[in-house]
Amino acid sequence: MSTITQLHNATPEDLINELRAVFQKELEQIKEHFTPKQPEELLTREEVAKLLKIDISSVHNWSKKGTLKRHAIGGRVYFKRSEIEESLIPY
Repeated sequence: MSTITQLHNATPEDLINELRAVFQKELEQIKEHFTPKQPEELLTREEVAKLLKIDISSVHNWSKKGTLKRHAIGGRVYFKRSEIEESLIPY
C-alpha cells in the first residue's frame, strides 16, 4: 500500500521550511530525553581502599570472596566505581 502526497501552490522554499520545522521539533524532543553515556571510572586497589577507608588487604579479601568484582587489563586489577557503589548495602 503506497501513499501519494501532492503539494499544490507550494514553492520549494516553503517545503524546505516546513521540513526544517518538523525536523527541529523532533530534534528538540530527542534532546530532552537524551543523556550522554558517561565513561566508566576504573579504580585501582589503592583507590578503592582509600574510597572505602579500609586497608588494601580488605580490598583483596573482599575481591577474593566476590564481594567486590574485579576486572583485569594486562595483569593490572581494576574495579568499576559503579560496581563498588552498588555493592554497598543499606544498614
